[in-house]
Amino acid sequence: MGEAAARGRKSIGAKRNPESADAIVEAAEAVLREAGYAGFSIEAVARRARAGKPTIYRWWPSKAALLIEVYQRQKRVETPDTGNVEDDLVGFLRNLFAHWRDTPSGNIFRSLVAEAQSDETAATALAEYSKGRRSHTGLMIERAKARGEVAADTDAAIVADLIASYAWRHLLTNRLDEDEATIRTAVRYVVRGIGPA
Repeated sequence: MGEAAARGRKSIGAKRNPESADAIVEAAEAVLREAGYAGFSIEAVARRARAGKPTIYRWWPSKAALLIEVYQRQKRVETPDTGNVEDDLVGFLRNLFAHWRDTPSGNIFRSLVAEAQSDETAATALAEYSKGRRSHTGLMIERAKARGEVAADTDAAIVADLIASYAWRHLLTNRLDEDEATIRTAVRYVVRGIGPA
């Protein structure tokens, strides 16, 4: 790297410089807004952020990892704590569907899921992200356990996967305008089962 290039950058060892990292994520958001997912690349982000590609790859090992960080930064989905597990899960799904529908985040996440089908680094990044989300959603089930609403041996991670599967299906088929009654029915099946009373 030339002296002028070295002076032009704030970076940047292995440890993230928060200011530089913010500039890169903001550049990634701008590239997505202007060029869409199809036009999104590490090269375009590097140009926009005036950062070196090696720096970006040092902090985000793949395009998918950077996209997940952009997605997480944009994600503002309230996880209700109403004191009732059905209401919590219905409220969570309604908030998630609205967020995916009303912000660019739905398109970002849909594209990440699609890319994960053919790109191992995207699949790994998505699996890591999903693990954290599973545990976050599982907290609603753990709270319900503590209140005695669900059986003590309920596996919160499996319930979280069932809820995520329902949400992802709606995202991937672009059915994010589902009415509350239908969402409530699906949640009731998860919480109460489908056996006869």
